[in-house]
Amino acid sequence: QVQLVESGGGLVQPGGSLRLSCAASGNIFSIGAMAWYRQAPGNQRELVAAITRGDSTYYAASVKGRFTISRSIAKNTVYLQMNSLEPEDTAAYYCNTSPIPTITWGHGTQVTVSS
Repeated sequence: QVQLVESGGGLVQPGGSLRLSCAASGNIFSIGAMAWYRQAPGNQRELVAAITRGDSTYYAASVKGRFTISRSIAKNTVYLQMNSLEPEDTAAYYCNTSPIPTITWGHGTQVTVSS
């Protein structure tokens, strides 16, 4: 079974940047589209950005223009470049298939935006 390992989170000041990585143990791109999700305390997990097998991308309105999703087929890795971070972006970030998560969730990576 494919396993997902997210990394790259941390503490950053408002306006800062982070680059998240999601490394898969198998060929995730043969499954379908991949996405980044996030979950803040007390909130439901929400889809942040997705990338299809044809490299089309989708972004939630709250992150459009600030976040960029990309992938490396050779490395079975999905990335999320996050710029102009805001306190509202504070959450645990996870990757999974899209539009329906079908892989066992990884541990996620925590992003905290605070001055």
